[in-house]
Amino acid sequence: MASLKDLAKLVGVSPTTVSFALNGRSREMRISEELTERILEAAKQLGYQPNNIAVALRTGQTKIIGLIVEDIANHFFSNLAKTIEDEASRFGYRVVYCSTENMAGKGDELINMLQRQQVDGYLITPDASMEERMTALLKRDIPVVQIDRYLPGLDCPYVMVDNHQGVVSGVEFLLKKKYSRISFVTVDLDMIQMKERKLGFVETMTAHGLFKNKKQLLELPYSSVREDAVERIQAYLEKEKPEAVLFATNYVGILGLRAIKNLQLNVPDDLAVVCFDDNEVFDLCTPAITAIRQPIESMARGAVKILMGEMGVAKKSARKQVKIQTSIVRRDSA
Repeated sequence: MASLKDLAKLVGVSPTTVSFALNGRSREMRISEELTERILEAAKQLGYQPNNIAVALRTGQTKIIGLIVEDIANHFFSNLAKTIEDEASRFGYRVVYCSTENMAGKGDELINMLQRQQVDGYLITPDASMEERMTALLKRDIPVVQIDRYLPGLDCPYVMVDNHQGVVSGVEFLLKKKYSRISFVTVDLDMIQMKERKLGFVETMTAHGLFKNKKQLLELPYSSVREDAVERIQAYLEKEKPEAVLFATNYVGILGLRAIKNLQLNVPDDLAVVCFDDNEVFDLCTPAITAIRQPIESMARGAVKILMGEMGVAKKSARKQVKIQTSIVRRDSA
């Protein structure tokens, strides 16, 4: 790989002149446009790439942010990452992203990896095991913004949807359709967004005198394999026979649709379906699946805006704890 000295030798100038030109300081350092063009063309010819560590030492910035999400393969998180990448590029930043898969300890490993890359700031969908390491970042004044969820014990900005109200609107939608025996299928994750969704279901059903007992709740082990989860949902639906079901996440909803298909139930005649978090698959189903949509682009842009403010790249945001409203996409499943 070509070095700064190789580039300087090719152009016939000092490495310092090359460095100024490559860092956009030609006018400040009175380097002519013609010489600047020669340097840039030579850099392109040699395939010169600046050393990130050297750049960081010189400027105090790498122009890279780290994004840690639950599962980059999940439709929600992949769309979130793409919008974050697009938005960060508007500020001249690149994004390195990775997944925790909700595995205890993996989040800390990923933070360590990103620290070695000297990222300028972090966007994180945290789990409880990451609180100590995130606290350490904040104590060092390293900018961190939580996205999709937050840790209650952490004094740190966050951007997420109003999960509680989202589920409330989903239940109210089903009640207006005259369904009363409604079940909620979720996962057993001890995370704020899942707690809020479950609470939204229980409180709304209770307010209408329709929450009879915990049999209206099915909590799947997050670590269970897909086949086991499908079988659990299938057995639950056979035993409890609800009129309608609200799935707490899109991936649980997809597993639920497989269980419904195995049972040969007709949607919505035998069972109405609503799912929290839309997915392009739901629009292709027959019938198409009603969903509670999260405004992914608004979340991503809001989080990047706050992070850029915390890093001093943009104006600091006045609001640092942001909850965005969901919306119901009405289709034919309910």
